[in-house]
Amino acid sequence: MSSSLQSTKKFLVFLGKSLYTVLEALVSTIIPKPRKNVAGEIVLITGAGSGLGRLLALQFAHLGSVLVLWDVSKEGNEETCKLAQEAGARRVHAYICDCSQKEEVYRVADQVKKEVGDVSILINNAGIVTGRKFLDCPDELMEKSFDVNFKAHLWTYKAFLPAMIANNHGHLVCISSSAGLIGVNGLADYCASKFAALGFAESMFVETFAQKQRGVKTTIVCPFFIKTGMFEGCTTGCPSLLPILEPEYAVRKIIDAILREKLYLYMPKFLYFLVFLKSFLPLSTGLAIADYLGIFHAMDGFVDQKKQR
Repeated sequence: MSSSLQSTKKFLVFLGKSLYTVLEALVSTIIPKPRKNVAGEIVLITGAGSGLGRLLALQFAHLGSVLVLWDVSKEGNEETCKLAQEAGARRVHAYICDCSQKEEVYRVADQVKKEVGDVSILINNAGIVTGRKFLDCPDELMEKSFDVNFKAHLWTYKAFLPAMIANNHGHLVCISSSAGLIGVNGLADYCASKFAALGFAESMFVETFAQKQRGVKTTIVCPFFIKTGMFEGCTTGCPSLLPILEPEYAVRKIIDAILREKLYLYMPKFLYFLVFLKSFLPLSTGLAIADYLGIFHAMDGFVDQKKQR
């Protein structure tokens, strides 16, 4: 077959696949994909001792999942464990783990595999925020941001992804941030770590897809500020378009995205439009929009609660 015929055939196959995927997306919009059953699935949540992590644990408890709770705070993690048991969780296993320490992540991961089994849903939720201007932020705090917000994802994937691939079954959930999509004044180190987490999760989705590991799913979550205490004092200049999110709402949307195996979840929905505008608008227009939305001053009232999500 000549090279021109091969090119034509390749192009026609591409068009056919493209048309099929567009039609599939339209059908799934009209008829949403059924939510998967996670009863009995082993769900590991980092940063489970408070905030979003605790609420996610309680929701998975209601769904009948086996919970593995990781947090650096023993007291907070034990409280989440108690609440999850009261919520009806069949089995809950709480482990103290500093996700910023590679050796500790690997050690506790081995303990989980021996005592509980293969993790089938991994939720990298743990996070910290310094809330300082770049030149005012000590090096060790910036390094800690990367260790917790990004590097921990590398170590947990290394620990738990092999079993997911071997079983052709698993779900990787990255809790990134709207600050992983758009730079924010006063959040340079946090934005960098969340951009990195998003890029890593997206790359791993492509890698597993290219290797035909269709049973391993990925969900990447990018929320605006959530009222968990982590961003206490932060504001929005336009609450109708970019509201500070209620934790219960955020958790419902995250759980729904996981159960429907959605790749991306941005909250609120205006973020999808904002990212689209960022891709082609003139810089001056983008800066005017950022000023209108209050992004330049969102961190002005930040109160450091030294909490992990």
